[in-house]
Amino acid sequence: MKFRQLFRNKFFLATLALILAGGGWWGWEASHGESAGERYRMDSVSRGDVAQTVSANGTLNPVVLVSVGTQVSGTVKKLYVDFNDHVKAGQVLAELDDALYSAQLEQSNANVASAQASLELAKANEARMQALFKQDYVSRQELDQSVQALKAARASVSLSLAQLQRDRTNLGYAVIRSPVSGVVVDRTVDVGQTVAASFQTPTLFKIAQDLGKMQIDSSFAEADVGQIRETLPVRFRVDAFPNREFQGTVRLVRLNPTTQQNVVTYDVVVAVENTDLVLLPGMTAYVNIQTAQRKDALLIPNAALRFKPQTGTKPGEAGKPGAPAAAGKDQAKSGGPARGKGDGPRSLVYVLDAQGQPKSLSIRTGITDNRYTEVLSGDLKPGDKLVVEDTRPPATGQTQAPRLF
Repeated sequence: MKFRQLFRNKFFLATLALILAGGGWWGWEASHGESAGERYRMDSVSRGDVAQTVSANGTLNPVVLVSVGTQVSGTVKKLYVDFNDHVKAGQVLAELDDALYSAQLEQSNANVASAQASLELAKANEARMQALFKQDYVSRQELDQSVQALKAARASVSLSLAQLQRDRTNLGYAVIRSPVSGVVVDRTVDVGQTVAASFQTPTLFKIAQDLGKMQIDSSFAEADVGQIRETLPVRFRVDAFPNREFQGTVRLVRLNPTTQQNVVTYDVVVAVENTDLVLLPGMTAYVNIQTAQRKDALLIPNAALRFKPQTGTKPGEAGKPGAPAAAGKDQAKSGGPARGKGDGPRSLVYVLDAQGQPKSLSIRTGITDNRYTEVLSGDLKPGDKLVVEDTRPPATGQTQAPRLF
């Protein structure tokens, strides 16, 4: 019995020791056994071209869009054009019912004839009074009255002629003509519809003068508008042709701001050549304006700038074991003008030291295309490996928030 009890106690203690040893080994392996290459995902420093752009949405519009209205009221009697019709300057677009204006013109003609008859009588009376006054048969007052009647008759003729011209012009306005050559893009009236020209001229047609030259009216935020200048190249897409990229140039940055819900935007006008006439008015354009470009620049992936280790890491120094060799602190080759050491914001990236732990390096960055960022200065060269991700989940109570840059 004693032997059996002793055997059981020894077996229990041995099993417990094995369990504790296995747990300790598993914990050590979990914390130390994973290699740095397995834990951290790396990416390389490279050389290449980078372009920085700003983006916004806009609307395609004709450069010149003329709204054709009417200066007189009336009922539409005839329409001579429809949507998409090409018209010439002076071509008849529509006619209004001119019965009322024709009657007014006839009345004005009669008023002119009556005024001219009165003028002839006034002339005869004035000549007669002049002759009688010389013979002392009439007084000076009667002569003056005849002269005044002659002047009034002449003024009446002038007034009648002016009214005649007004009515003739109104009759001409009953015929709606195109002021420019172009394409009818909108028609808002039909035959039989009454249009009233009162305080505001009604719009009957909209004519695009030349659809071969169009413009994009796009709204850019005030944070981006400072980078936009005239003649900058523009690339844009439209939903109608998702696989095709169109080009244009910045023509104007309008100084009139638009504020909506405390957000300030500016209208940037982009000139577009539409020689094949595939772009139509009203299309939504997704605009990208290239504000800066570098050739053969030293580039790092943006993920390296967002990485932050889970535990505190002291800044590294060039020349220590595990640090990459220096490759020109102050200047990375680029297609733009030379930049000094003090230009560009300062950022931190991480490399692995000899023990496989992240070590920070301070660099200055330039432009970015949202995938890669230009390096202006720092101890980096093409081919160096940077930490971009820690594949091990953060410890309990720790969070790894993305770092802004």
